[in-house]
Amino acid sequence: MTRKIFHSILLVSGIMLAASFLWILILLPGYFEKQIHQELKREIDYLALAVEGGGKEDLQKITEQGERITLIAEDGTVLYDNKADISKMENHSDRAEFIDAMKEGYGESVRYSDTLAVKTIYIAKQLENGEVLRIANTQYTVAAVMAGLAYPAIIAVLVLLVLAFFFARKAAEKITEPINRLDVDHLETAVGSEMYEEIEPFLTKIERQNRTINRQLLEAQRQQQEFGIITESMSEGLLVIDKRTEILSYNSSALKLLGADKVRANQSVLELNRSESFQKAVESALSGKSKTVILETAGYCQLIASPVIREDKCAGAVLILMDITQKQEGEKLRQEFSANVSHELKTPLTSISGFAEIIRDGMVKTEDISRFAGKIYDESQRLMTLVNDVIRVSQLDENTLPYEKVEIDLYQAVKENLDVLSVAAEKEQVALEVTGTHSVITGAREILNEVLYNLCDNAVKYNKKGGSVTAEVEEDDQKIQLSIKDTGIGIPASSYSRIFERFYRVDKSHSKEIGGTGLGLSIVKHGAACLGAAVDLRSVVGEGSTFTLTWMKNQE
Repeated sequence: MTRKIFHSILLVSGIMLAASFLWILILLPGYFEKQIHQELKREIDYLALAVEGGGKEDLQKITEQGERITLIAEDGTVLYDNKADISKMENHSDRAEFIDAMKEGYGESVRYSDTLAVKTIYIAKQLENGEVLRIANTQYTVAAVMAGLAYPAIIAVLVLLVLAFFFARKAAEKITEPINRLDVDHLETAVGSEMYEEIEPFLTKIERQNRTINRQLLEAQRQQQEFGIITESMSEGLLVIDKRTEILSYNSSALKLLGADKVRANQSVLELNRSESFQKAVESALSGKSKTVILETAGYCQLIASPVIREDKCAGAVLILMDITQKQEGEKLRQEFSANVSHELKTPLTSISGFAEIIRDGMVKTEDISRFAGKIYDESQRLMTLVNDVIRVSQLDENTLPYEKVEIDLYQAVKENLDVLSVAAEKEQVALEVTGTHSVITGAREILNEVLYNLCDNAVKYNKKGGSVTAEVEEDDQKIQLSIKDTGIGIPASSYSRIFERFYRVDKSHSKEIGGTGLGLSIVKHGAACLGAAVDLRSVVGEGSTFTLTWMKNQE
């Protein structure tokens, strides 16, 4: 604004300066010409009196300086001229001022010289004796005056322009100073104070608009805070993007699901996940079509991309992300479980079917029937054990076992389970030992026995000839621990994450030799969860394994 006012003042000053010079050049020549006419008239009257009183001799006394004086006879012959040789002068009877003087007693004319850029004013008066007295004065034309004044005029114009520049700048700063001091946040103090009355209506309107805008901003902030609280409390991820794929809004769940740390300003959503399925879902939403895809990130998440339509045009998209890792893993586990159950059931059923078919076809000798029947019995028992274990795992998983919780001596419970396995341990030359304190826990005795039996049974089965199994019960102010340590084959670290899966076996060939359904440690995992205990494993291949159950005393 200051610059615009400054330029305006400077322009007006320049225009006024140019107009003044032009006005002077137009008016002054006419004014001076009028003055010269009047002076020449007065002067010729005086000269006429002098000539009529003293004769032509008085003209001889006039110097060549000043106006040109000429005395002309009635026939136009020049009788006297103070600046020229009359013998060389032509007859003046055709001169306009002479003709007018002869007719009316007084005459005047103006003649221009284009060569010299001057004009000459002639004033003539007829004397009493009939002669004509003429006086002349030379005046420069406007062009000549301008040419003569060019240099000083340029200097004057430059000086005036510098002064105009300085004063225009000061004036512009002075004019805009009150406006520059305005506090847009407190316009109510400016209205009616030192401010220009011409802009007071404008300031009043701005002040009203400021109040309206502040109310709208506060409302928008409140709504944004509410929206932020709602979206941040969502477990689902939320992303709002514009038609250029730039992120407009998001919540922390979306970043967590996509594995991103933060979002930059104007960042494209395609930078958060570069998979083809994610890109196609975004492109589909921005083209106006909803699309749902499954993304593999740290786990699994379902992406629902929906377009935002405004005035029949797609203005952006809303992306909803839902964590379905548990669902996918559960589905995967169910598929694996079904496949494993089918496989595990198929083996004993095939054996039973085969032995029964041989007996039915009469291909077995009488003395071998009992042996084949024993095989069928063993396989059916194996099948029943497998079915019972599957049912037990399902019950533990769903926590539907109707057992009553009682106080149990942990030391005594583990000793009883080792006593049950003493015959099998003696057969494998494995020594059994229980140490520690008689600590008491609260839980379902049947579930605890399932857990302890499977841990102790595995410790005996997967041990070495001449090995040992040691169960130790420890207690302090914070926890109760039961550790079952064996000196068996051990478990590689790569199998730690899968050892508790259903039907998972570290050494499948050795497992077939010693039997088992592959559900023992899965029962341990789910049973420990029902008892409120944590299961920990430490193992070294070739040296043995230690399974630890821990009950925290401060658990509610």
